[in-house]
Amino acid sequence: MSDPIAPADVALPADGFALFPDRSIVALRIRGELKDLATVVDSLDGVEPVTVSSPDGLSILRHSTAHILAQAVQRVRPQANLGIGPPITDGFYYDFGVEEPFTPEDLKAIKKEMERIVREGQRFVRRVVTDDEARAELAHEPFKLELIGLKGGSQEAAEGASVEVGAGELTIYDNVTRDGETAWKDLCRGPHVPSTRIAGNGWDLTRVAGAYWRGSEKNPQLQRIYGTAWPTKDELRAYQHRLEEAAKRDHRKLGKDLDLFSFPEEIGPGLSVFHPKGGIIRYEIERYMRESLLANGYQVVNTPHITKGDLFMTSGHLQWYADGMYPPMVLDEVVDADGHVSREGQEYYLKPMNCPFHNLIFRSRGRSYRELPLRLSEFGSVYRYEKSGTLAGLTRVRGMTQDDTHIYVTADQVKGELEHSLEFVLKTLRDYGLNDFYLELSTKEEGNPKFIGDDSLWDEATQTLREVAEGSGLELVPDPGGAAFYGPKISVQARDAIGRTWQMSTIQLDFNQPERFELEYTGPDGEKHRPVMIHRALFGSIERFFAILLEHYAGAFPVWLAPVQVVGIPVAEEYGPYLDEIVARLRTEGVRAEVDHSDDRMPKKIRTHTTQKVPLQLIAGEQDRSGGTVSFRFRDGSQTNGIPVDEAIDKIVAAIADRTLVNTAEDLA
Repeated sequence: MSDPIAPADVALPADGFALFPDRSIVALRIRGELKDLATVVDSLDGVEPVTVSSPDGLSILRHSTAHILAQAVQRVRPQANLGIGPPITDGFYYDFGVEEPFTPEDLKAIKKEMERIVREGQRFVRRVVTDDEARAELAHEPFKLELIGLKGGSQEAAEGASVEVGAGELTIYDNVTRDGETAWKDLCRGPHVPSTRIAGNGWDLTRVAGAYWRGSEKNPQLQRIYGTAWPTKDELRAYQHRLEEAAKRDHRKLGKDLDLFSFPEEIGPGLSVFHPKGGIIRYEIERYMRESLLANGYQVVNTPHITKGDLFMTSGHLQWYADGMYPPMVLDEVVDADGHVSREGQEYYLKPMNCPFHNLIFRSRGRSYRELPLRLSEFGSVYRYEKSGTLAGLTRVRGMTQDDTHIYVTADQVKGELEHSLEFVLKTLRDYGLNDFYLELSTKEEGNPKFIGDDSLWDEATQTLREVAEGSGLELVPDPGGAAFYGPKISVQARDAIGRTWQMSTIQLDFNQPERFELEYTGPDGEKHRPVMIHRALFGSIERFFAILLEHYAGAFPVWLAPVQVVGIPVAEEYGPYLDEIVARLRTEGVRAEVDHSDDRMPKKIRTHTTQKVPLQLIAGEQDRSGGTVSFRFRDGSQTNGIPVDEAIDKIVAAIADRTLVNTAEDLA
């Protein structure tokens, strides 16, 4: 389908409705800035239509639906105070200050009101106001008044608040009925779809949660209603189907069903333990990664879990990352017999990052340019004080193990090493079974004091990363303001088996840490030079990667990752010893195999191990024993009979070596 174009006979000036009568157009982009369709333009230069199915169009649709939700809530609960209602991935939310939490009956009533508002076809009408006018109109909305007071600050007023206030003018959007009456209004930057009817094609409310105002536990707790909105009902139904599939694949549920890991209350929130079956999967994930690192010229190091605070002052983490760190422990204080302190204690911190330690390893002796690139790699456990409300199974934890690599290079090695790192990352992820990628380039936000270092170095680093990303041939998506405080980064975004996107590996350029740690190497000219540092985490964390793979495969791992790779099932008890001999041979080949000698009948044994997602079941009866064969049964219920034992063992060993996903008989052919 070609992009919509303005009719040739439209007289200027004209608004977006005249320029783009196609009903799929919901907004304009004028010289890069999003505007309502009601905006009047004098020239078509820089004017582009925004379709409802485009990323910007979807965000506008979802934010508009959030306004419909808020209006409906205040019809059902007139005393509800408005928080914020931004679009998010696949949907939207809106926060409300209410005395009592929303009930399921409330949600039903709210949905009915939303349907009425959609049918009313209210227009979204933009209106510029002064700060004082906004305060007067919204005097009964304390959270909105707080946002007005924070307008134009250097930091965002609240998570998602950019949809309401910014450094520019204040605007209010009126919801105007067909007879011209203002039915409702909200502080908002916009833009919005022209009419509430456009939001009626495919939306739903999904859940209710608690959320602290402006993300701080010191502030009031609000009620957050989540929803989703799509251009068509078919797209909504497809999304709901994906949600159902995602629920089946939820790693927290699978982790319990398959006995892989748990979060004991005795240890604390966000701190996991891996059970034997989960432990062997994790071992295999790490083992293959370590082999790949060594084969690609990486050197393995190891560092402590705790350090004196001075190290993180040097790195900058205590200045810019303290909120994400555990509080310090004061240790090493010496007190004499009279109770006098003869030596002051020092503050020690659990490490949230490995990079400062690796810098000390680099700095431990003189370095020559001949040693560079120097690739230091560690599976290092780190600890981050995530807020309890943000914890989510293994995907957001407080204790994690990172496959952390820091690469030290000369300036003229930077681009080549980035290309090597990206190639290594993509190949390794493909080996784990992830194949659908795009890249995201995270850059600094101008004027934000969070980002340290010289602007020219940032520009150089950003441009180099952009060239490497574009050279990969993958789609590149911008992420303004998403850089780490010390440098820009490329992140690999991977789509899983049901189309969800996960941020995977990150590759970050850092000119600042070498400066802060005074890292040096001797160049071919005999002079001292500053290396450039590359941060590279392939998994992010082992825990999170484990969860992603678990959901990607829905627990049905490739044979090489499966905790139990083969289980022998005798047709009757007398055939158990025959399978024991076969399993013993498999174990000598390193295969995780066992025989089910339980008292259960054969059909129940098959059901049990199918439920546990064992990839290969070996069944043997009299015909197999007398003929020296076995029968394979697969996850999908298919079966291959009469396979000679030597051939069966060869097939199993090959499937493991080739990292094959085996669910059917054809997969093992």
